Amino acid sequence: MPLFNLRYDLRRPSFAKATSSQLAQAAIEQCEWADRLGFTTVTLSEHHGSPDGYTPSPMVLGGAIAARTQRLRILLSALIVPLHNPLRLAEDIAMLDVISNGRVIPVVSAGYVETEFNAFGKKLSDRKQVMDEIVPFLEKAFTGEPFEWQERTVRVTPRPVQRPRLPIFQGGASKAAARRAARVADYFLPTRPALFDVYREERIKLGKPDPGPPPKGTGNFLWVAEDPDAAWEVIAPHAMHETNSYGRWMAEAGLDDESTTYKIFDDPAALRAAGDYAIVTPDELIERARKMGPMDFVLLHPLIGGIHPDFSWECLRLVEEKVLPALG
Repeated sequence: MPLFNLRYDLRRPSFAKATSSQLAQAAIEQCEWADRLGFTTVTLSEHHGSPDGYTPSPMVLGGAIAARTQRLRILLSALIVPLHNPLRLAEDIAMLDVISNGRVIPVVSAGYVETEFNAFGKKLSDRKQVMDEIVPFLEKAFTGEPFEWQERTVRVTPRPVQRPRLPIFQGGASKAAARRAARVADYFLPTRPALFDVYREERIKLGKPDPGPPPKGTGNFLWVAEDPDAAWEVIAPHAMHETNSYGRWMAEAGLDDESTTYKIFDDPAALRAAGDYAIVTPDELIERARKMGPMDFVLLHPLIGGIHPDFSWECLRLVEEKVLPALG
């Protein structure tokens, strides 16, 4: 059986009927539900100053989730490292690992939205140096011992629970990011599967262990419904908001089609036909999951684009009552 995972970013467009508080509470409750059912991870994302309220504080949300769960791993994907003070970033990650009793996986990334950098008084041109330095910095920080940084002695306490240290993943949308991840990170989470091949080839070239092929997944979105057509009528405006919001950011950043799965769409029918927003029946998901390996994954994004929690629970209940029992 594949791994089952959740993802949240808490976007709330102007047409959404649920409040930001309702969405946040629903995310926490759904993680508690997923933890009980044996889900593996929850992915929490980060952006800043977004008009739709995209969560700027995944570690705050992660702390709330950690307090309500026992086993669910918290994947911070991705932390926009150049917008953080490295010392405070390390402290927050370490503290979240303590609160969760060793369930945190930080994914460091360079970011790409220029307005965010402007808001923090940062420059996109500074990203390379920051990303070259952050993983070695975090490795030292997570030892809990004093070390030298910018000509002064610093120390991060308490030490994370995970030993010898918690894993440090890197995200990215470029070949340069893939090669950097091969040099310094424990794993690479690319925006497009093809970039993983660059990462894998670079690791082998460096004499490091072959990470093997990436696990196969269901993409960034999957919904379960008895009537997919009826479900799409509800989901469509929320999916359109998500893909167009990401698409505009990525177009402004000059990212090409090889860097992202998100595009700008004018027509909901065309978006559905593109296949990135799949809606399947319970039986269809069961059939698909039976063909997946134990490291492959099903990723549910139940509050996509601020969709109402009541509707999202309909999807999750079908997973609980029909899909998981059939998979054993």
